[in-house]
Amino acid sequence: MKLIELRTRGLVNSLFTGEYRSVFKGQGMEFAEVREYQPGDEVRSIDWNVTARMRRPYVKRYIEERELTVMLAVDLSGSERFGTRKRFKSEIASELAAVLAMSAIRNNDRVGTLLFTDHVEHVVPPRKGRRHALRLIRDLLVFEPEGSGTDIAGTTDYLIKMLPHKSIIFFVSDFFSDEIERPLKLLAQRHDLVAVSVEDPSEQQLPDLGVVRLVDPESGRTISVDTSDPKVRSQFEQGTAADREQRRHLLRRLAIDEIPISTDSGIIEPLLRFFRSRETRVHRR
Repeated sequence: MKLIELRTRGLVNSLFTGEYRSVFKGQGMEFAEVREYQPGDEVRSIDWNVTARMRRPYVKRYIEERELTVMLAVDLSGSERFGTRKRFKSEIASELAAVLAMSAIRNNDRVGTLLFTDHVEHVVPPRKGRRHALRLIRDLLVFEPEGSGTDIAGTTDYLIKMLPHKSIIFFVSDFFSDEIERPLKLLAQRHDLVAVSVEDPSEQQLPDLGVVRLVDPESGRTISVDTSDPKVRSQFEQGTAADREQRRHLLRRLAIDEIPISTDSGIIEPLLRFFRSRETRVHRR
């Protein structure tokens, strides 16, 4: 736990604090003071009443209302407890969620977690503070789920009822679930939704291992597959590629940002790409 805290804090301090703050702005602006006009100030910020009274130009100064609510919805279904490279999918998902939690806390935002499988398993309401963030990280690392399936519709419904005001929701999952369009659309209409898709290379390409018996980690169903057959491997690869492209097309159509992460690489580059592409869009607006 201490090592995770130190690594997470190091990443946040060195890379992500400024990136996070520049992308996720506050909900509004709060009046701070009136001061004398200085060269470079915007004309539209001039307070004409004070200017007329003082006989020289004064401007209103505002500060950003920084306080935001960040919710980390993390999939702990059976398919997340899988990995053929450096770590399980659930481990890299937890590391990314921990970095986001510490980034939020460093910016004085509220952050909470919702862990789900085929039902909502564990909820920590959004709060502030380092001790709270450490509790979230501990829960992400040690919580043992009861379920094995994936219920995205039920989870999004729970989040909509739980969060009365617009929040930033990082939805961390492999999205191995049917009928995800409507629940994601409803959640994105009410909140700033970011999809974090977690993958493992072996889910995209079958190795040539002869006849193997595969077990679905969510349903428990088994199937025997001859992985030495080139046609079988080709069909598998085409099918998984089509599924990934269909999901990405859906997210683009719903205007939901995606952060793809994989067990064979770290979280730093995907997060930085997300922050920088989103910052570019913010500046264009």
